[in-house]
Amino acid sequence: MTTADMIKQLCEQMNISVAELARRIGQTPQNFNKKLKRETVTLDELKAIADALDIKFEQVFILPNGNEIKTGNE
Repeated sequence: MTTADMIKQLCEQMNISVAELARRIGQTPQNFNKKLKRETVTLDELKAIADALDIKFEQVFILPNGNEIKTGNE
C-alpha cells in the first residue's frame, strides 16, 4: 500500500475528504493532491496529519535484536 493509499483510507475512516485534510494541515487541496499523486508526502507532513486528526503516527525500524528506532507522535 502506498502512502497516498494510506492517507486516502485514513480520510475515509475519519469521515473527512482529502481536501479537508489538506486544509487542516495548511495546504491547498490542489497542492496536496499533487503530492499524493507524486508520492512526495514528507515525514513532517505525516506528523502534521496525525496532529490535525488527533491520532497517533508512528514510524519504526525494528532491529534483529528487537531494539526499535522510532519517530512519530508518542
